[in-house]
Amino acid sequence: MLRLMPVGDSMTIGSAGEHTWRYRLWQHLCATYGGPFTLVGPRETLYDKATDTATSYAYADPDFPRAHLAGWGEGWAHMTPLIARSVREARADVLLVSLGLIDLGFYTNAEQTAENVRRFVDQARTANPRVRMVLLPVIPNVRAQADAPFAAQVELFNELLAKTVADLDEPRSPLLLASTPSSYDVHMDTYDGTHPNASGEHKIAAAYAGAMYEGWGFGQPYAAGTG
Repeated sequence: MLRLMPVGDSMTIGSAGEHTWRYRLWQHLCATYGGPFTLVGPRETLYDKATDTATSYAYADPDFPRAHLAGWGEGWAHMTPLIARSVREARADVLLVSLGLIDLGFYTNAEQTAENVRRFVDQARTANPRVRMVLLPVIPNVRAQADAPFAAQVELFNELLAKTVADLDEPRSPLLLASTPSSYDVHMDTYDGTHPNASGEHKIAAAYAGAMYEGWGFGQPYAAGTG
């Protein structure tokens, strides 16, 4: 059975009442993968904005494997110390990673964040030397539209992320760089300029599905309206 672990920040954990892109990708792979698979990770909850805690199980549709390693306000710096144990205990085969916005916004510059990507990959491989990873660049967000220095850091980090993926890719433990959804619009695909609404969830899921199909032949391209 293929075991996929979503790893991310607030865009991946989602908040109470949402489907999440994790659900959208699950629905897509159920229809296209053709083999047994599941989602794994040490956490299952959504973020509850009312209590400012990650304690909600109020998914729009809870009938899917809800496991993940994602947290509201967490980035590469937070996940790197957790990833080896999480991969080992969940027996993860594929990591679907969406991180960086929080790091660049609050903790580390582009170069430091890229170094944390390298540490993350190294730590994941200590737990599973054959783990595969799909890494999503930092996608469009409202702060980058309004804050030119931040936008420059995002652009630089995405360039460094692409270089890091190329540098660290190896046949035994392949890395893929997912493409930023070309049509992603912070006004149409988010509810607040950062966090995805339903259409944004589909587009993020499509980015992962497309990368896995093109890179490894997993599933099929993501059809509009899937899920």
